[in-house]
This record gives sequence, C-alpha cells and structure tokens, in this order.
Amino acid sequence: MVRGPTTRLSGVATVLPPRVYLAIGLVLTHPWFHPIHRRLFALTGGRGPVGRALGMDMILVRMIGRRSGEERAVPLGAVRDGATWILIGSNAGKERIPAWVHNLRAHGLVTVVHGGRSVAFRAREATGDEWDRLWTVVTTAYPGYDVYRRRTDRHIPLFVLDPVG
Repeated sequence: MVRGPTTRLSGVATVLPPRVYLAIGLVLTHPWFHPIHRRLFALTGGRGPVGRALGMDMILVRMIGRRSGEERAVPLGAVRDGATWILIGSNAGKERIPAWVHNLRAHGLVTVVHGGRSVAFRAREATGDEWDRLWTVVTTAYPGYDVYRRRTDRHIPLFVLDPVG
C-alpha cells in the first residue's frame, strides 16, 4: 500500500509524514510546554481537545518525585488498553529517558486526571511479550511512536497503569 502525506487506515490513526510526528513530539516534550498543559488541565479538567489529541488521550499524572519526595503533575499522552492506561517513555526519541520514568520506577502509586475525574492507579513497567503487544497497541493509536523509536538506540519503556481497588 502506498501512503500519501496523510493516509487514513481502517481502525488506525491518521498516518502523517515522519517530520510532522517529530515536530509534534519535540513541542510536547519541550520544557515550556508542561506548565501550559498543566494550566489548560486546571481550566478544563482535561475535557475537550485538552483531553484527546492525535489518537491519544492526554492525561495528567500525579506522582511522587524520586529524589524530592514531592508531588509532581506531569501531562502525558497515553493510550487506553481496557481498564488500564499505557504510558510511553519515548521523550520523542531523545536519548534521555524522561524524568517521570524514574519517578514511576521508584514510586508506582499515581493518580490520573482525565475527563474531569481523578483515579488512583499502580504503575508497572511492561517487559517481554507484554511490551511487544502493547507497542502494537500504542503505535496503532499514534504511529509517531515508531518515528521516535527509530531516532534512538535506547529502549523505550512502556508503563501499564492498573486501577487500584
């Protein structure tokens, strides 16, 4: 199948040129973006276009900082898989792992804010066959993650957020 600049595949997000995914990733991972995104979440409760974009849900994840012990509120793109959320530590293919990855590895209990609701989850890192299956789920929802994976030699961690309770 030959794909044009923006091809819509059945059951799959719109496929854009790699440079567009790269630009999106660089904006969403830039340090100035997070305060803006947090403010938009505060104003909208994560509803409307602030809550969903580009085949992903946009969520606010409240977690404990691994070194500071203080609460951190991190806006992230996430993909649903049944009752769980999948978080992707791609950092748009940059060589540095996002700081939030280290926080989740140290303290797995988080709160997700989405659609005006706050719900507790426990994070765990996917490995092996589960990682492979979830990578397919993630890249089906947002093909840009394949672009980010090709940009880096490091492993891109996937975290599964399981509901608490």
